[in-house]
Amino acid sequence: MASNTQFADQYIHHNEEPLGLHGAQAANSQAMPNQDPYASQPSSGNMTDSTRYNPSQGNGSGFPSAGESGAPLGNGMGDQGMTPEAERAFHEVLYPSDIYTPDGTYWADLPFGEKMRFCNRQSNAEARRELSSIGAMMKRDPLSPVKAYFGTYVLNGLGMFVEGYTLFSVGNIKPLFQATWPNCWKAHKECDSNWIAAIDYLEIIGIIVGQIVVGIEGDWVGRRFGMVQDAVIMTIGSVMLTAMWGINHNGWVICYAWSLFIYGIGVGGEYPMTSTRAMEGSGDRYATSTGDRMHRGRNVLLAFLMQGWGQFFNQVVLILLLLVFHNSLRPPYSKTAVQWTFRCSFGFIALITLFLVYYRYYKISYTEQSLRDAKTRLNTSGYDAKSLKLAISHYWGRLFASCFGWFANDFFFYGNKIFSGVFIDLITGGGGKLQTTWLYNLINIGVQLPGYYLAALLVDNKMYGRKNMQAVGFLCTFALFCGAEFAFKTLTAKNHPGNLKAFQFIFFFSSFWNQFGYNSTTFLVAAEMFPASIRASCHGFGAAWGKLGALCPTIIYNYVTDNHTKFHIVTWFGLAGLLVTLIFLPDTTGLDLREQERYWEYVMNGREEDYHGVAVHPRHLSLYERVVLKRNRYYNPQLDFQQKSQEFRQIYYSSLQGYENNPKDLTAQQQEFLNSDFGTKYVKDVSKGHDNSDKIHASKLESVERNL
Repeated sequence: MASNTQFADQYIHHNEEPLGLHGAQAANSQAMPNQDPYASQPSSGNMTDSTRYNPSQGNGSGFPSAGESGAPLGNGMGDQGMTPEAERAFHEVLYPSDIYTPDGTYWADLPFGEKMRFCNRQSNAEARRELSSIGAMMKRDPLSPVKAYFGTYVLNGLGMFVEGYTLFSVGNIKPLFQATWPNCWKAHKECDSNWIAAIDYLEIIGIIVGQIVVGIEGDWVGRRFGMVQDAVIMTIGSVMLTAMWGINHNGWVICYAWSLFIYGIGVGGEYPMTSTRAMEGSGDRYATSTGDRMHRGRNVLLAFLMQGWGQFFNQVVLILLLLVFHNSLRPPYSKTAVQWTFRCSFGFIALITLFLVYYRYYKISYTEQSLRDAKTRLNTSGYDAKSLKLAISHYWGRLFASCFGWFANDFFFYGNKIFSGVFIDLITGGGGKLQTTWLYNLINIGVQLPGYYLAALLVDNKMYGRKNMQAVGFLCTFALFCGAEFAFKTLTAKNHPGNLKAFQFIFFFSSFWNQFGYNSTTFLVAAEMFPASIRASCHGFGAAWGKLGALCPTIIYNYVTDNHTKFHIVTWFGLAGLLVTLIFLPDTTGLDLREQERYWEYVMNGREEDYHGVAVHPRHLSLYERVVLKRNRYYNPQLDFQQKSQEFRQIYYSSLQGYENNPKDLTAQQQEFLNSDFGTKYVKDVSKGHDNSDKIHASKLESVERNL
């Protein structure tokens, strides 16, 4: 490979345009047109000395000297090299300490014992750093950590909060409507039973429409457009829910159903938009995004868990409003009091949603660099239909894992919600009043919330991570429901109150594992597994399949009346979800998403075999991708190092030259490089004597982890 590297050096020093990914490959092709430039290198993913890069070799700066095989940069200052400080920074970019050992070994290549020690050491060091920073913040202002949490995670997840609040209010107020207007909601004498059922159907159909349409818009038009549009649609829907009316009860029910459909479109769009925005961060290709790799999952799930708080607040608000307008939770209920209760509950969320419109339009700074960069590199000005078509063939296993995993999740999750009344009737011995149902529902939500937070805490742990969390969640829920199914008669026997307590434990503990498992991970991985140009679309598509899973139990339970039979139906989706997770779901824990973008660029250009980076490491591929497709056979750290060195070296030189000559003529790639942490610091250092401070932009890597 030395000849290829030397040729690349000559190409760099005699061409003004950036070499880039395709240029580096073209250079290799020109140097050895009749020979595979990588044929002499091992392609195994095994951890051997040949696949380790040792930065202690070469010159004193920690890099091989210029001209050595795999040497990333020259030595010294001037046209032929970089300063020692820049070389050390380059090492941090290429071998960040959170995923590489000091000798340049990727963390997933380490033997199990070393891997465990490395991951624990990194996690403990990061925890100490964050706790120390929080302590320093509290010394300056005791409430500053709370302000940072609310300013980042709560506001970013506010869309999921209003979604959880309104979506689950439908199930909460239905028993209240049934108790107040039984001729309409129970006997169906005044209202059409089909329209009563359509309330649930139209809500879910609206969500599916929003997930698909807004997911496509998010990739086509942009994340900002999708997020603002979602907030506007939910505001309109919540106003319709507050003011819904009809000339008779049936007309009111029809208005209610269509209002939920409109609101559901906005709710559906929240899924791909919240996930992609929380995940992508700065999108800076040339930054050492340690916070992204170590906390990407946490950032997404701390926004997502606002859904749980939305459910909790909805139940609390309904209880308080009914106490205010009815003075009690006991029937009979005044029709006027019930009208005030549900309308004020919807009016409350309408105000919050209106604030969300204002906040997203005027206050949020949208960093869509990942999407813009992907479109630039793939020559896509509009919607990237080419990537989507290729993803369906290249990543069909991941799409299947996302779609069916979410389908099984929502069959469990919403089946559990719809089935909660059955659980509560069995636990309380039947005939449970509204106040009993609401109380148990509140307890159930309280059990779920620790699951949300525990998922956010452990989802980025490299020794546990997304895939294991999802698999364990499915396994535990399946085991709990199996116990309820096979011992149903014993557990629900009225003359054995102890057994009924066990049944109650199954109900609550399954809700915990639902959140500390597949309900959290499906939301995260549905976007994380795919390239930026189609990330929102793939997430919306997977989420839409999830809502089909929610629709199924609402239909089935209208026809299946036996409670034991309902357990027979729902239980086996846990086993199916577990198997699909183990076979088709890759583990993206700790994976740098910039590597995923590099890999996708090779795939888009029909040169998958020329990518050798960590995106095809066995750790980050599914069992199907490893065993059947054998995509890990191209993993080779040495070749990957040489490729990235050539790319980085050329953009460094070309950016430096363009910055000093005419900053106004910089290309988008050069400007992105200068805006990165590396470019901001080291290009400025080597440009001493030039008053260019006004052209140096601040780093885009600001995050709550950096603030904390």
